[in-house]
Amino acid sequence: MAVSAANGPGRRSRARREGKSKLTANGRAGTEAPARNLKRGMLPALLGYQLRLAQLAVFRDFERSFAALDLSPGRVGMLVLIEANPGISQSRLAEAVGLDRSTLVPLIDGFERARLVERRAGKDRRTNELWLTGAGARQLAQMKKEVARHEARITRGLTRGEVQVLLGLLDKLQRG
Repeated sequence: MAVSAANGPGRRSRARREGKSKLTANGRAGTEAPARNLKRGMLPALLGYQLRLAQLAVFRDFERSFAALDLSPGRVGMLVLIEANPGISQSRLAEAVGLDRSTLVPLIDGFERARLVERRAGKDRRTNELWLTGAGARQLAQMKKEVARHEARITRGLTRGEVQVLLGLLDKLQRG
C-alpha cells in the first residue's frame, strides 16, 4: 500500500484511492491519467467497441437495479419469455436465449427452487413445459416496473424518436 507523508501513515494516496495508480516499468507505483483521458486510436469508430461500452453501461445500471434480487438481464429475459409463451419447452427457450439445454437446466432449477417457474410434463412426455407460478407472475410484474425505470435511466439522454431509431438499427444489425 502506498503511503505518503501528506496522507499520514496507513493511509492510501489519493491516486491509489481513486484507482489511478499503476506499476511503472521499474515496478514502483505511479499515477496515470484516468481512462477517460486515454487515447483510443481507431476504437471510437468501431461499432463493436461502441456497442460493448454501451452494453457495459446498461449492465452496470441493471445490476444496481436488481442487486437485491441477484438477477441478470438474461434471467429476467427468460422469465419474460416464459410469461409471454406459457408452456414453452425448455428446448425452445434455450434456443430463444442462445443457450444450450445443459446450460439452461440449472437456471430453470434455480427458478423452480425460488418458486418462480414450474415444469410440467409436455404432450409427448419427453419434453418439459415451463410455466410461471402465481408468485413468479407477481414477482415478474415488480421486475417489469424496475426494468421500465432502468430503461428510462439509460435512455434519458435520447428522445423517444431516437430510442425507436436505435432499436430499429440494432434489430437490423442482428438480422444481418
